[in-house]
Amino acid sequence: MLFAIIIGGLIGYSLGKFPGFLIGAAVGAFLINRLKSRVLGKLKNIQSGFVDSVFAVMGALCKADGVVSQDEIKVAEALFVRFRLSEQQRASARAAFNRGKEPDFDLEAELAHFLRVTGGQPSLLQMFLQVQVSAVAADGVVHPSEHDMLVRIARGLGLPESQVDQLEAMLRGAHAGQAGAGQPSTAQQVDDAYKALGVSPSASDAEIKKVYRKLMSENHPDKLAGRGLPESMREMAEERTGEISHAYDVIKEARKNEG
Repeated sequence: MLFAIIIGGLIGYSLGKFPGFLIGAAVGAFLINRLKSRVLGKLKNIQSGFVDSVFAVMGALCKADGVVSQDEIKVAEALFVRFRLSEQQRASARAAFNRGKEPDFDLEAELAHFLRVTGGQPSLLQMFLQVQVSAVAADGVVHPSEHDMLVRIARGLGLPESQVDQLEAMLRGAHAGQAGAGQPSTAQQVDDAYKALGVSPSASDAEIKKVYRKLMSENHPDKLAGRGLPESMREMAEERTGEISHAYDVIKEARKNEG
């Protein structure tokens, strides 16, 4: 901001000496503040749209098997707390969730709207999908009808179906890791770890490390916040990086034992 004020001042000075400098500096400060307001306003719109679409799509997803169970409602309510939503935001989220449960809810239109609001930023789209997977698999299990709906959501966001498999594998790995802390990883856990990172078991150590670092960079909470992820969802972003690290550790340990 100081740089812009100085530049504005110098331009003004070249046109009108010291009075021009003052006017140029003032104009520079005004333009910078205007730009900051527009950027902050855009981020606020993204964050608001993110929460609204998250719960609308979640309502449709929970209705995928024909009925919304009390457990699924509890999961949605738990997310209100986890995302630290205000009472006003909770009321909006409930309304969005109920909207998603309606028979005439247009899932594709909602996803298209979300794409427009976020500018199609891949990291935000992936986080959106992660929230949906986490919501329907709080017990570590994704049922077939829910999986089909998740694939439909991924396609609507322009993401490959493999993203769903990757997130589901990551979730299973996290649950298995918590249940068997300190125990050797099973063959299923190792297989899920490869899927979670999106790499083949035949990949070299260097290739896997490269993918791991790329995923950690793309999912860094600060980077996601700068792109519009609500601060209240930071914990989930941190969980994702933790799951990525866990998958990488499982692979490293498995390869160490093989050697």
